[in-house]
Amino acid sequence: MSVYEFQAKMIGGKEKSLSDYRGEVLLIVNTASKCGFTPQLEGLQNVYNAYKDQGFQVLGFPCNQFNNQDPGTEGEISEFCQINYGVTFPMFSKVDVKGENAHPLFNYLTEEAKGFLTKQIKWNFTKFLVNKQGEVINRYAPQTKPEQIKTDIEVALQG
Repeated sequence: MSVYEFQAKMIGGKEKSLSDYRGEVLLIVNTASKCGFTPQLEGLQNVYNAYKDQGFQVLGFPCNQFNNQDPGTEGEISEFCQINYGVTFPMFSKVDVKGENAHPLFNYLTEEAKGFLTKQIKWNFTKFLVNKQGEVINRYAPQTKPEQIKTDIEVALQG
């Protein structure tokens, strides 16, 4: 099994198969617009800009499960990310990342890379690094800045 077996709705409403990213390194992140970690959107965009031409993608999944920190509509979320942080990486529709309504992709990610003490995602900006074969190779805590993942991205791009 790999991330390529899942699909998700883009923020504009179009279904997207993650198999479209086959052969690329992915950083999958649950995002939020009103979180203390929201400035990481700039770091995610910078990492995306640095490696996108080498086969790297950041995939953002807005989530409103943590303290109601992404309550806006998809249009508001998209506009906020673009205007405030220049986000051009793919953004998907708002999803649940834990609980009985969790998106199947996030159920898979948390099974493959369990967190500290629990496999459940505990907060916004949890990040999952996926190799070119669609396998989860690492999970990063919300506090981990995107810039701190650069070396791992570079190693994955060589693989």
